[in-house]
Amino acid sequence: MSRLPVPDQDARQASQQLVQHITQQIRAAGGWMPFSDYMHAALYTAGLGYYSGGAQKFGADGDFVTAPEISPLFAQSLADQLAEVLRETGGDVLELGAGRGRLAAQLLLALEASQCLPARYLILEVSAQLRAEQQTHIACLPQHLAQRVHWLDGLPEALTGVVIGNEVLDALPVEVLELGDTGWNTLGVAEQDDGFIWQARPLLQVPAAVQGMDLPPGYITEHCPAASALVSSLAERLVAGLLLFIDYGFARAEYYHPQRRQGTLMCHYRHHAHGDPFFFPGLQDITAHVDFSAVAEAAAPALALLGYTGQAQFLINCGITQHLAAVSAADAAQYLPLAAAAQKLLSPAEMGELFKVIALGRGVQGPLRGFRRGDRSHTL
Repeated sequence: MSRLPVPDQDARQASQQLVQHITQQIRAAGGWMPFSDYMHAALYTAGLGYYSGGAQKFGADGDFVTAPEISPLFAQSLADQLAEVLRETGGDVLELGAGRGRLAAQLLLALEASQCLPARYLILEVSAQLRAEQQTHIACLPQHLAQRVHWLDGLPEALTGVVIGNEVLDALPVEVLELGDTGWNTLGVAEQDDGFIWQARPLLQVPAAVQGMDLPPGYITEHCPAASALVSSLAERLVAGLLLFIDYGFARAEYYHPQRRQGTLMCHYRHHAHGDPFFFPGLQDITAHVDFSAVAEAAAPALALLGYTGQAQFLINCGITQHLAAVSAADAAQYLPLAAAAQKLLSPAEMGELFKVIALGRGVQGPLRGFRRGDRSHTL
C-alpha cells in the first residue's frame, strides 16, 4: 500500500473514528462480522462512511470518474433511449444514486431538446452530502426544468416510466466467498492491531449461482443478495416502463470463470485501484463487479429481459456518433475533447466493453433502440 497517496491528518482522524465504530460492531457481534456488514459500514455509516462523509468522490479531484463526468455525449445518447420508452409509457424518470447530479441535469436538457420531458425527474439518494451537491447542481438549470426534480427518501409504491441505475449495483454490499478443501467458506472481518483482517467461517447456505460449478480450491468470489433484492423490489413496483442498469460486470459464466480466482472486489482511492478494503475505511470506495445473470433472474417473472449488451454497442445504437458529428470538426477546441471522451466511453480498452447495459421492462414494445444490434441477452 506504500504506492497509495497518504491522507491528510483530518482524513486520517475521520477514518480512525469509523474504525472505532466498526470495531465496536465487531465486538458486539462476538468478534466477527460478515464482509457485507463491514462494506455497508465503510460506505454508508452516517457522517463517516465513504458515501456519507465529506470527501470528494467524483472527477479529477476525487477517486474515480463516471461516464456523465466524462462527457455530455453519454447523457445525450442515453436520453434517446429514454425518450423512446417515455413516448410509449409516459410517467417519470427515477435515478438511483445520482452522484453530483450531472447526469440528471444533462438528461433533462437532452429530453427537452427531444420534446420528451418526463412528468417528474425523481432522485433516490442515500447520501446527504451528495443530495446537497445534486440540489446545488440542479438549481443551475432553467427553472422549468429544475422544478421537475424531486428527491425521495425511499422507493415509491408504484413506478411508471424509466428507472436508471448508473454505477449503482457495484456499490451494494457483497458477501465474499472462498472455496476451501471441504466446501465453501464466507470471508468475514475480525479486528487485529487497531485494524481489520479477513477471517473465514463455514458457509451455511451456498448460493445457487456457484452450486455445481467446477472451481479450484482457494477460489474467491462475491455474491450480492442486496442487488437482487433491490432489482426484485423495483420489478414489483414497475407498472409500465423500463429498468436500465449500467455497470461493470459479466454474465454468470464469465463472472464465475475458473480463471477469475481472486474475485472482482476492488477499491478506488484518488484514482488508484487496489484490493485492500481495510485501507483507511471511509476514505475509499469499495466495489464488486455485477453478476448480470443474477440481475435478470431477480426481475423475473415480473419483467421481461429486453436487452443486454456492452456500453459501446449500446451508445452506438443510441446515436453517440451522430451526436459527436453534430459538432463541427473545424471547431477543434470543442470537437477534440468530445472525440477524446467518446473514445474513452467506447473503447474496449476503456469503458466500452467492461461496462454493460441491461434493460428489464413491462408494457414496452421491443426491440429497444439501444439493443437493436449486438444484443447478448442469450448469454445471461
